[in-house]
Amino acid sequence: MKSSSFKLSKPWTEEEALIIRKLPKELLLRVFSFLDIVSLCRCAQVAKYWNILALDGSNWQYVDLFSFQRDVEGVVVENIAKRCGGFLKQLSLKGCQSVGDSAMRTFAQHCNNIEDLNLNQCKRITDSTCLALSRHCVKLQKLNLSSCPAITDQALKALADACPQLIYIDLSWCDLVSQHGVEVLAKGCSGLMTFLCRGCVLIGDDALTHLARFCSRLHTVNIQGCLEVTDVGVARLARSCPEMRYLCLSGCGHLTDATLSSLSQHCPHLATLEVARCSLFTDVGFQALARNCHLLKRMDLEECVLITDAALSYLASGCPRLEKLSLSHCELITDEGIRHVGMSPCAAEHLAVLELDNCPLITDAALDHLISCHSLQRIELYDCQLITRAGIRRLRSYLPNVRVHAYFAPVTPPPSVGGSRQRYCRCCIIL
Repeated sequence: MKSSSFKLSKPWTEEEALIIRKLPKELLLRVFSFLDIVSLCRCAQVAKYWNILALDGSNWQYVDLFSFQRDVEGVVVENIAKRCGGFLKQLSLKGCQSVGDSAMRTFAQHCNNIEDLNLNQCKRITDSTCLALSRHCVKLQKLNLSSCPAITDQALKALADACPQLIYIDLSWCDLVSQHGVEVLAKGCSGLMTFLCRGCVLIGDDALTHLARFCSRLHTVNIQGCLEVTDVGVARLARSCPEMRYLCLSGCGHLTDATLSSLSQHCPHLATLEVARCSLFTDVGFQALARNCHLLKRMDLEECVLITDAALSYLASGCPRLEKLSLSHCELITDEGIRHVGMSPCAAEHLAVLELDNCPLITDAALDHLISCHSLQRIELYDCQLITRAGIRRLRSYLPNVRVHAYFAPVTPPPSVGGSRQRYCRCCIIL
């Protein structure tokens, strides 16, 4: 039997089918500009013309190597710098611990239009990188040096001398940065809006005084774990930075209610306040805070061990926009305090997260007070020994979408009849 065959006729030639040959290069580059770094690398392997388009510097203005390949070597950064040149505006090398000063010097020479540079956890970076950036990258606006332990005050001096457009800097866990470094930075970069220095143990009131004096546009400050900070430094910062939106003072154990009073008087736009482990704060301080900071949305009060239900009463009535409230390890909080939260203006529309870990006086009655919190997405109840499964089931019957994180210790088995069970384990008996 003779097999039948047929041939499809082509309505156009192969050359005509390649639409990329019909479109202007500028338009094709515009199309490629929407691709991420992985897609661009794949396109570069399709054909010679696609390779030219995919690797054009205009497509590499925003590069995040953390999401692509963490073990990036310095030579990769150098090649990217040479290819992208002045097109590159944003680069993230977060976690690229093999990248050192040599690669960054090459980068700075070629990418003098860089505006946003993330070197978080690039542990081989030293002051030399910042010196190179100061020579070539005067348009730098955002710089993340978090967990770069070799960075010192010399790096900040170089940035202050040549990067006046800097508005964001993260120096967290740069243990060698001191108050003198913050002083020269504040003088040279008076437009700073975000200053983060978590865990910088040499930072104290003098550093905050310099920031207050020269950087009045600050709206985001994180000084978590800066143990030498006192009420004096925070008061100066609050008075000079009325646009403060985010402030983290967690772990600053010398702070008292005077700090909360200063924030109330001078920072009415405050939206996020983190004061975990500030164990000297009392109900009086939060009463003052709630009097004027009506825009607060997120508060972390973990281990503020002196606050009671009265503090929650003040916050419930004075902060109607609260979305997240952490009260973990606030051991004096009772069901009555949660009742204030459940009846507050924020309860029905805004409150999404409530953390009550290790609040030993909380019972199922507290959960009953939360049934009107229709926006509640998550509640933490670890080690709340008086909470029961029945109470959680009842809460979920009103709020079926809420995520409840709780832990119930296993029930201790009763002693066996007749006393045949050994009192000690075999190891103890041997000892």
